Amino acid sequence: MAGFLDRAREQVQQGLTQGKQKLDDVQAQRAGNDLLKQLGAAYYAERRGSGTPDATQQALSALEAHIATHGDGFLRG
Repeated sequence: MAGFLDRAREQVQQGLTQGKQKLDDVQAQRAGNDLLKQLGAAYYAERRGSGTPDATQQALSALEAHIATHGDGFLRG
């Protein structure tokens, strides 16, 4: 009986680990999408004359840092 409970506990732990990984992936994707949206808004504002090149560069740098950490999978939709 102990072997069965150990296997069940292991399967539950494995499921929790996979669930946490999926949650982390979704959160990273949302953060990437938000950064991409901020970059677009900064670029648009700059082109319209109400933004600055510095704001656009900061948004680009933040997006590049996110991509370096989490990859660019969120760019593929």
